[in-house]
Amino acid sequence: MDPLLIAGLLIVLLAVFTVIRSVRIVPQARARNVERLGRYHSTLGPGLNFVIPYIDRVYPMIDLREQVVSFQPQPVITEDNLVVEIDTVLYFQVTDPRAAAYEIANYIQAVEQLTVTTLRNVVGSLDLEMTLTSRDTINSQLRGVLDEATGKWGIRVNRVEIKAIDPPKSIKEAMEKQMRAERDKRAAILNAEGQRQSQILTAEGDKQSAILRAEGERGAAILKAEGQSQAIDEVFQAVHRNDPDPKLLAYQYLQVLPELAKGPNNTFWVIPSEVTSAIQGVSKAFTEALPQSPAARETPRVNEAAAEQRKQAEQAAADAVAEAAEADLGPRQLNAAPASPLGDGLPRAQEEHHLPQERLPREEQPVQERPVREERPPQGE
Repeated sequence: MDPLLIAGLLIVLLAVFTVIRSVRIVPQARARNVERLGRYHSTLGPGLNFVIPYIDRVYPMIDLREQVVSFQPQPVITEDNLVVEIDTVLYFQVTDPRAAAYEIANYIQAVEQLTVTTLRNVVGSLDLEMTLTSRDTINSQLRGVLDEATGKWGIRVNRVEIKAIDPPKSIKEAMEKQMRAERDKRAAILNAEGQRQSQILTAEGDKQSAILRAEGERGAAILKAEGQSQAIDEVFQAVHRNDPDPKLLAYQYLQVLPELAKGPNNTFWVIPSEVTSAIQGVSKAFTEALPQSPAARETPRVNEAAAEQRKQAEQAAADAVAEAAEADLGPRQLNAAPASPLGDGLPRAQEEHHLPQERLPREEQPVQERPVREERPPQGE
């Protein structure tokens, strides 16, 4: 080949390569520093930029956007001598590419180390409980210190966040026990409050039910008393309206008398003086002779059946008196003189009721039997 042609091709290739090296395109939010003959010359902004090839040296691009850097957990000692591991996240932005390139060799590593040292200084003045509950305070203090220190590096620290605080395992177990105890305490308090409220409501319900029950019982007692009063009034009016025979009342008296001795706890009971009068009345009712008719006066025949009935009546009256005396469980003795069943004009015995000084057993109590007077049939005139 012709040497001139080869030289021309080399010149053309060199010119093209020179033009390419003199043109630099920088993306948005990026920057590139330019050194001319080893000295800082300028910073290339976004867009099309021209440099002198072989004289200007263009450095790699620097990102001007906000960047997020997560650091590894770092051990930090608290004020109460507990070692905790704290994981932080840093948000920063490069504001001056020249300072970021010439004031610090590696600004990311510098920010990480500054964050660790500042974090140890801040957490070292707090105990564990304050460390766990004061994250906002720690974040604000870290941001202030880092922003002041990194300002000359052309970096602005926007936020510093603590991602995790990990205390030792023993501290975790103790905290879990404490939290469990607190929850149990709150549960016990709530349970006690519920039981107290339940007892109050139950007591109020019992009170209302007792009041209503008492009012119902009072109304029932009033109605029952009114019914008994009306029944007694009706009985009283019926008795007085029908004018019963005293002999019938005496007979009813004798029927009720054995009921007084019933019951295992009846060791003492009183026989009123009217009992003797009632017995005498019944005896007279059965022993009095009916007025004889003229035919009977003429006939001297004795009515044996009537005599037998009178005798049985006398015996029944005597048995009733003996039963009443035997049923007496107290220390009372009956001292009453028997009346004449024939009503033949003999004076009625005085009834004396007295209590002896000492009680006698049931087997030793004297029982006075009323003698039964046998009455002969009346002789005819």
